[in-house]
Amino acid sequence: MRDGADKSGSKAEFKKRLYSWVLKTVRFASKLKKDAASDIISRQLLRSGTSILANYVEGLSASSRKDLINFFSYSLKSANESKVWIALLRDTGKGDPKEASWLLKELTEISKIFASSLLTLKGKRRPHDI
Repeated sequence: MRDGADKSGSKAEFKKRLYSWVLKTVRFASKLKKDAASDIISRQLLRSGTSILANYVEGLSASSRKDLINFFSYSLKSANESKVWIALLRDTGKGDPKEASWLLKELTEISKIFASSLLTLKGKRRPHDI
C-alpha cells in the first residue's frame, strides 16, 4: 500500500489530468460550428464537463465519507453525461472527430477511476493504489 505522500501525489496528478481534460473540452466547444444545435449541445457539454472537475475538487474537502461519495458520484454522472454530448457532436459532424475521439477515450479512463474509487469508498472491494 502507498504511503500518504504517494496518495497525495496521485490526487494531485488526477486533478491535473481532470483540469487538462476540461481545458481541452472548453477549447473543443469553442471551435464548434455556430448553429442552434451546436450551441445547445456545447452548453450542455460545458456544464456537465466542468461539473466533473468542480465536484471532484469539492469532494477533496468533504467533511464526511458520505459527502465524498456523493461528490464523486456527481462527477461520475457528469462524466457519463458528457460522453453523450461529445458523441453527439462527433456523430453529427459538428465537432472534429479526432478531438472528440480523444476526449471520449480520456473521459472513459477518468470515469473508470471514479467508478473504482467509489467501489473502494463504499467498501465493495479492497482498496488498492489508484
